[in-house]
Amino acid sequence: MPRPSVREKLIEAAAECFHERGFNGTGIQDIARTAGIPKGSVYNHFENKEALAGEVMDRYAVSRRLEMLRDESLAPVARLRAHFEYLAADLERFSYGRGCMFGNFGAELSNQTDVMRGKVEARLSAWADAVAQVLEEARAAGALTTPLAPDRLGRFLVDGWEGAVLRAKVTRSRAPLDGFFEVFDSLVV
Repeated sequence: MPRPSVREKLIEAAAECFHERGFNGTGIQDIARTAGIPKGSVYNHFENKEALAGEVMDRYAVSRRLEMLRDESLAPVARLRAHFEYLAADLERFSYGRGCMFGNFGAELSNQTDVMRGKVEARLSAWADAVAQVLEEARAAGALTTPLAPDRLGRFLVDGWEGAVLRAKVTRSRAPLDGFFEVFDSLVV
């Protein structure tokens, strides 16, 4: 198996550091040390920490497995629930201590950098749109009876998920996610 490139090592190290200490609590030196490379090498691959954070967020978006939402081998509601259960399992792997990179960056950086605020908003909107598409499919199949518009419900589910993830991070427990799923089951029927 080929060794990861320096760029890949930096992205992985930055993701780890940002999850552990946040954007402001992480320095370029921390990322370089975690990646096992000299600090100066970071700037051969990224203009600044914000550019590296943007790449980390792009990679994180891929890890959220939005393609699950397009898997038509499952009925739409089951597919949507499986997607959120996948995310819950990922949080559990880290004892609920990491939270969601979108939510973490959004809370920490929304008043500091327009670039990162825009990236977070774009990622959350794309996710909500993907959820809304599945809800549209559920409605067309007769499996969604709520009078709420799929786009509003999709945004509500993503926003509700982000809130539940924050609470799970604070309490270090699955209880807030269980609350999310209880509401999910009552709304998405």
